Amino acid sequence: MRTTTPIEELDLYVWEGKADIVERVARCMASLDVDVIRADDTAISAQRLAARASIAVVSVSVIDTGALVLRDWQATHGMPVIWVGAAPRDNDPAMYPAEYSYILPLDFTCAELRGLVSKLVMQLRAHSAQTAGADVLVAESESMHALMKEIETFADCETSVLVHGETGTGKERVAELLHRKNARYGQGPFVAVNCGAIPDGLFESLFFGHAKGSFTGAAVAHKGYFEQADGGTLFLDEIGDLPLYQQVKLLRVLEDGTVTRIGSATPVKVDFRLVAATNRQLPNLVKEGTFRADLYYRLAVIELIVPSLEERGAVDKIALFKAFVAIVVGEERLATLPELPYWLADSVAAMRFPGNVRELRNLAERIGVTVRQTGSWDAPRLRRLLAGSLGVQPATAEAGLPVIDRSKWDMAERSRLLAALDQNGWRRKDTAQFLGISRKVLWEKIRKYQIFDEEPETRESE
Repeated sequence: MRTTTPIEELDLYVWEGKADIVERVARCMASLDVDVIRADDTAISAQRLAARASIAVVSVSVIDTGALVLRDWQATHGMPVIWVGAAPRDNDPAMYPAEYSYILPLDFTCAELRGLVSKLVMQLRAHSAQTAGADVLVAESESMHALMKEIETFADCETSVLVHGETGTGKERVAELLHRKNARYGQGPFVAVNCGAIPDGLFESLFFGHAKGSFTGAAVAHKGYFEQADGGTLFLDEIGDLPLYQQVKLLRVLEDGTVTRIGSATPVKVDFRLVAATNRQLPNLVKEGTFRADLYYRLAVIELIVPSLEERGAVDKIALFKAFVAIVVGEERLATLPELPYWLADSVAAMRFPGNVRELRNLAERIGVTVRQTGSWDAPRLRRLLAGSLGVQPATAEAGLPVIDRSKWDMAERSRLLAALDQNGWRRKDTAQFLGISRKVLWEKIRKYQIFDEEPETRESE
């Protein structure tokens, strides 16, 4: 099997300022498929940025020229930054704030540069795969059809939206859809914040921003989340985890529409749409006194409920599973393989996923990687992966078949369904057409009557 270096098809933009590092960077990366571009005087092509992975190597001397503010620059060009400076190798926080995470000394070695670039490339690829998975919003079930209608109805409003749903159901996907479909704010930024991960003491700096020199380590001015979301959407995930004292400050911004950075006396006007999400019952938190009633009513102008994966049913489980597997394997590679085996689809449909879509995606990624590497639907190997999944398996008897309570079943209908499946070679689409029902109804009947793959060898051969 061919192995490749993780650094390939990469653009490395170098802002050297007063330092002489472009030629050194080029020599270090000469043996790899990397284009080193002097960026100080070069216009960066948006089309090229979209087509290739990009990383910036920036001398700290650029800050002295006043030509660069990190967050604004990253927001514009969308690439991570490696800073190069003649500072001690312990990354003194007094000189390098926490946001400057990747730092090389001015006398960096080629091994140090390649190691750091390799690390960032892997992070870019992981983010790219996660973003691709984020676009998967399957809506085959009736419950999701209802949710999509609600999104269409309220997407173009300017009022706040509160999204309810269990962990892992895809609340952020709903927020992104609300953002993209909004005529006023949809062209602006989408800023997502996990309220449960805000470090103590950093709320004001992260949300309101700070002026340059306002405290030790504030080497540059910093826009907070409120300013970053100006003209777009601010998504506050797990809003129920926000402490009361932070809720007060959030409410004040929502009421006034202005923010003042730490160390500055000048208020800044902001205009964004707020979408919040929670997996907790906020009315109960209001009664307990841990969530402000006025903030709750300010957030819950419109409320949307994202159904759990179990509520969505087998049809969405299988559709999501197929979509995630396709992302991992690749559409072209997948086209060369036989269709997804029926026994595998049936097994996924019968499983319960307490972690909802997130847990199903993890299983699909494990299976997808295996299929991509082996080039086949290796039944024994994939069955072992299913058996080791955290998803709740259907109860099994000693023979390995599901334990079935048939006392309340219409056995005549089940028999007709089995006969139709056999007559049509267990092809779901053909069977649905043969019975004159939709594939969704067929899946629900299969799930209702717990029809699992009873001839695994036959299914695997297909």
